[in-house]
Amino acid sequence: MVSRVTTSTLMTSAQRNLQASMTRLATLQSQASSQKAITKPSDDPTGTGDSLRVRAQQRAAEQYARNADNGNGWLTMGDAALSASEGILNRVRDLTVQGANDATLTPATREAIASELEGLKTELLGQANTRYQGRSVFAGNSDAGSAFAADFSFSGAAGSAVQRRIGADTTVRVDADGAALFGTGGSSAFALIDRIAADLRGGVSVSTHLDAVDARLNTVIAGHAELGTRHAQILKAEETLMTLSGTLEAQRAGIEDVDLSKVILDLKLQEVTYQSALAVTARVLQPTLMDFLS
Repeated sequence: MVSRVTTSTLMTSAQRNLQASMTRLATLQSQASSQKAITKPSDDPTGTGDSLRVRAQQRAAEQYARNADNGNGWLTMGDAALSASEGILNRVRDLTVQGANDATLTPATREAIASELEGLKTELLGQANTRYQGRSVFAGNSDAGSAFAADFSFSGAAGSAVQRRIGADTTVRVDADGAALFGTGGSSAFALIDRIAADLRGGVSVSTHLDAVDARLNTVIAGHAELGTRHAQILKAEETLMTLSGTLEAQRAGIEDVDLSKVILDLKLQEVTYQSALAVTARVLQPTLMDFLS
């Protein structure tokens, strides 16, 4: 059986083709104005899924970058405090060596050395209580205002640590254990300096304190080296996250954004195609006498 092609069939087909051309034209106009390849999920379901995945990765990378920046602040403050503490303890050692020369020291000289040692103790206590954004960098995860009280007792949370997540499977400790570095109570570096000053004033030889000063200084140096290693890890993570951020943004743009020059060219071609289709359809589907009679 041979089907008959009527004028109505031709018109329906022509309308369908024109509608498809007009839809394509509208899509290109929307892309040219928004500069987006996807304006709603139905435009590209697969691309929408890829876009959501990349955006989730971007949000995670941004949070890791904020964590790394915060950790960098903690470690920078800790590094500065330990550097200053090393300088203070080195000076304490020098004064202890000087004070050990019993035969050449006058009472006035002993008093001057003792006074300087007390000033150094106060300065060292200040470094041990260094804070970053209102929290002590040597008090663990405690929210206490300082790591050490006036009696040299440790005010922080013993055995705790402040961690920052800088990757899906990577965390870095950003504080330092003040109790381990400076000691606590009577065994602290502060109490040691007080004893040296008291012995100087009492005319007692302070040479016996040199080993204790060296031990505390070596502890601080070792802790400083460990903190420096973690600081380097944080800085490296910041560089990696910055690179990752650029890569993810390029991926997102490749999925969501359009090549504007290409879209404009396609739009102009589609406009010509649509206008040509209108003109051809109008010439081919001329109304007949039966159209008017019906």
